[in-house]
Amino acid sequence: MLSQSIWWACITVELLLIARAFRGKLWFRYPVFYCYIFFVVFQEFVFFLVYQGKPKFYPYVHWTGEFLCVLIGCAIVFEVYRVGLVSYPGTATMARNILLVLFVLAAAKGLKAAAHDPQWWLEANALELDRALRAMQAVCIAALVALFLFYSIPFGKNLRGILLGYGFFIGLRVIALTFFTSTTDASQDFWAYAYSASYLVALGVWCVHLWSYEANPAPGQTIHLEQDYQRVATATQRRLHDARSYVAKAVGS
Repeated sequence: MLSQSIWWACITVELLLIARAFRGKLWFRYPVFYCYIFFVVFQEFVFFLVYQGKPKFYPYVHWTGEFLCVLIGCAIVFEVYRVGLVSYPGTATMARNILLVLFVLAAAKGLKAAAHDPQWWLEANALELDRALRAMQAVCIAALVALFLFYSIPFGKNLRGILLGYGFFIGLRVIALTFFTSTTDASQDFWAYAYSASYLVALGVWCVHLWSYEANPAPGQTIHLEQDYQRVATATQRRLHDARSYVAKAVGS
């Protein structure tokens, strides 16, 4: 009964969030985020239909949907960096490249553990892959928040809401996945309910902060983030050039 109540509450808030996205024209400001919400709604109805009609196929459909959700969730992190660092294109490019490498490494680590198991989507390996990517998402969100706080870059209401809701949801998801595979059935039920409730809380935060569009405020002081990036980039290019010269001399000798 509790799980069904949470499920219906999530559906209701998701539909409200989507309605406000179209009414306030927020969907084209944060297309990946709203693509995620659309996909989750679609996925939930597919899960329900499969569970009712073809329950033996449910584990396959469930883990396929969860994996796609994780991938779109990774894209949300990219979108948050894009919106948050829109005034700092050099830093945004560097951050995007670093994020791509980190997510590829996390995915490769999870897939390597599951490569030799044809039933990986039915067992703990699927949870391990989920946890690896979710943990990487949490680290990237924390890094962006630290960057904004260090350089005193103001958060807009919309971006702050996405970060708060998604950060809370991802953080509790990582904790739930950590305890889910190493506890008793009763504890697993608790963490399953906690995970579902955390998504409902995240939806509530998103509704409040994304009720209407608000642009990110301009910084009240000079921010040297882009200058710092240029110094780092120049120093890196110089070191790479020196390294190539050293290798060329070593090969030539």
